[in-house]
Amino acid sequence: MYKLAVFGNPIEHSLSPKIHALFAHQTGVQAEYTKILAPIDGFSQSAYDFINQGADGFNITVPFKIDAFNLATTHTINAQCASAVNTIKVNGNELIGENTDGIGLVNDLTKNLEIDLHDKIVLILGAGGATRGILLPLLQQNPKRIMIANRTASKATQLAKDFAKYGKTCGFGLEKIKNDPVDIIINATSASLNGEMPNIATGVANNAACYDLMYGQQTPFMQWAEVNNASMIFDGLGMLVEQAAAAFEFWTEKQPDTQAVIKTIKALND
Repeated sequence: MYKLAVFGNPIEHSLSPKIHALFAHQTGVQAEYTKILAPIDGFSQSAYDFINQGADGFNITVPFKIDAFNLATTHTINAQCASAVNTIKVNGNELIGENTDGIGLVNDLTKNLEIDLHDKIVLILGAGGATRGILLPLLQQNPKRIMIANRTASKATQLAKDFAKYGKTCGFGLEKIKNDPVDIIINATSASLNGEMPNIATGVANNAACYDLMYGQQTPFMQWAEVNNASMIFDGLGMLVEQAAAAFEFWTEKQPDTQAVIKTIKALND
């Protein structure tokens, strides 16, 4: 029996227990997966308490992904590049930190939505932790280039420099976005949480595939994409399921059928 959990604050809204229960049922794995509300300043203690109860692994959501990075004793290349951890595997005294966000996004785009990223121009809105977490797996798909646009231009420029060794990247301010169309736009800003959409050139969306990392509602970014002639518009529910699947495989070495689970979770959310 695998002993698993997700840590966060808040955590009540988390779909992770439902998703992992579906994975376990599907793969025949015996697993107990719970939600744990950790105090804002007490993540490490909560995590150690769970580890001492015989935990095999756990997920970490906001606001503890950097705390989890610091807790891990070793890091995968994804975790190192993201400077954040959303999955830990307990291996004796070793705590292996992984970040499955970018893997989840790429798997959703390429497998479920059948979008080929090779040689494409990708625009990412935002230069925070969400963007840092997805850049390496995106660049590993060999896009033509990834442009990072952010309200504070210097953050975007620095992030592009940090990842330049993995592929062609550039960074600039939101106001520098041109009216020239791109192939894919990914909204990684927190604007959707506040019901806002950054004021950017609208022509960039023409015939683009537009993807919001947020899920569960029609976001302002998705509405903007629809008005401005995007070819395809998606929310981040597929990414949520895919990053969970990557974590499940990291712990159990079993690969679940994500498309079936995405359908089930969508039906529950509608």
